[in-house]
Amino acid sequence: HTPEIEQAVTDLSGEQTVINFTPHLVPMSRGILSTCYANLKDGVTPELVDAAFEKAYSKEFFIRLLGRGGYPSTKEVRGSNFCDIAWHIDERTHRVIVLSAIDNLVKGAAGQAVQNFNIACGFDEKTGLDFVPMYP
Repeated sequence: HTPEIEQAVTDLSGEQTVINFTPHLVPMSRGILSTCYANLKDGVTPELVDAAFEKAYSKEFFIRLLGRGGYPSTKEVRGSNFCDIAWHIDERTHRVIVLSAIDNLVKGAAGQAVQNFNIACGFDEKTGLDFVPMYP
C-alpha cells in the first residue's frame, strides 16, 4: 500500500486514485512469473474466487493450485510442463491478484506443442511430459 503516491496522483489528476504496487525480486535462471489483476464484481467473496479456481483447474494435471495466499516460484516449475497458480484478494482495491509461474522453455512453446500433439493424436496428454521439475 502506497498512500503517499496515491495522494500525489489523486492531487495531480483531480480524481481518487487507488494503486496496486507489486515489487518483484526474482533471481532465476529461466521461467516466467506473472502477476495479473482483475476487479471483482460487487458481492464476490474470497470463497467464490477460491471455488472458481477449483472448478476451472482442479482436474487439470499440469495446473497446480497453491490456493489463496500462496506464492508460486519459477524454481518449483523449472524443467517441467507445470503451471503453478496462487491468488490473493486485495480488499482495499476490491481486486483479485493472480500469480503464476511456468518454465518458458517447457510449458512455453515446446511443452505446449507436445501436449497439444498428444491430445490431437488421442494419446494421454501427459505422454513425454510427466516428470518431476528440476530443482533448483
